[in-house]
Amino acid sequence: MRADRLVATLLFLQTRGRVTAREVAAELEVSERTARRDLEALAAAGIPVYSQHGRGGGWSLVGGARTDLSGLTATEIRAMFLVAGPSAVSPELRTALRKLIRALPATLRADAEAASKAGATDGTDWSRLPVTAGTSLLDALQRAVVDGLRIRLGYARPGSPARIRTVHPLGIVTKAGVPYLVAGTGEFEAGTKEFEAGTEKGVAGAEKTGAASGRAGLRIFRLDRVASVEVTEDPVVRPDGFDLATAWRALAAPMEERMRGATVRGRAEPTAGRVLAMLFGGRLRLGGRRDDGWLEMEIDGPSPEVVAAQLAGLGARVEILEPPQARERLARLAAELAALYGPAQ
Repeated sequence: MRADRLVATLLFLQTRGRVTAREVAAELEVSERTARRDLEALAAAGIPVYSQHGRGGGWSLVGGARTDLSGLTATEIRAMFLVAGPSAVSPELRTALRKLIRALPATLRADAEAASKAGATDGTDWSRLPVTAGTSLLDALQRAVVDGLRIRLGYARPGSPARIRTVHPLGIVTKAGVPYLVAGTGEFEAGTKEFEAGTEKGVAGAEKTGAASGRAGLRIFRLDRVASVEVTEDPVVRPDGFDLATAWRALAAPMEERMRGATVRGRAEPTAGRVLAMLFGGRLRLGGRRDDGWLEMEIDGPSPEVVAAQLAGLGARVEILEPPQARERLARLAAELAALYGPAQ
């Protein structure tokens, strides 16, 4: 604790230039006697700190000397504050950023402060619904991951009540703005040595044993479906050589493959291109203009029927040419809608 306080005192000196023991005491919430003792300890340790008595006196660094405690370059600082600044929603993170800014030399401090204000994070979608888990639950999960403690997780699948299960939290991954917990489940302990993360063999082994789909105990939990988190005192069991990035790739690959399990081909009016891009993103491929003036269109999706249903709202602005299952699905939807909304017979 004393070492932390001495560092904080030195940073305060660097920020203010000249301080009194009373000012240090107020800043660090210690007694004036403790503050004076810490300042004397800095001087005894070889830090160029000196005191000047009388009116206008205080403690200063000789010649305005500075110590860069961070060791960061200007590019590293800018990148870190651009990412961390907008997401500093917790008091702890905001406090940490302020402390880091104090630790920086004056030539870098202004750039860091500007970077921290150069972005913002909006935790809701366009319908104003939150797209991330509650801060308290996220904080609890992060602490459990860092502390290496198992948790009792309340998790609700769509349309089902929350179910409590004990899991081994191994890491948190954010994909497209949505955080996910990577964790081992009850069957996890028996197969920990089978997952040699960080190697091609490890990824292949995870897929072969079912880890990628969750059957071997390694699973993904979407945080906005987490209902409760209770941290236990039992330690987490981690696979030998576990690497979070490698594990995530193995777990996410089957889902990504399922999202591209079928391809629908057709044509679209040029004016429909923007709407299609919003609906399908990288799963959409628009080609050149056809002889009829429309655009060639290819869309990947979980199944032809699912893609057809997603295209139904565009009406006659798109036409599916193949496969037949997609055309049949649209025909059934059209008949159902006509029967419901068409003119009364």
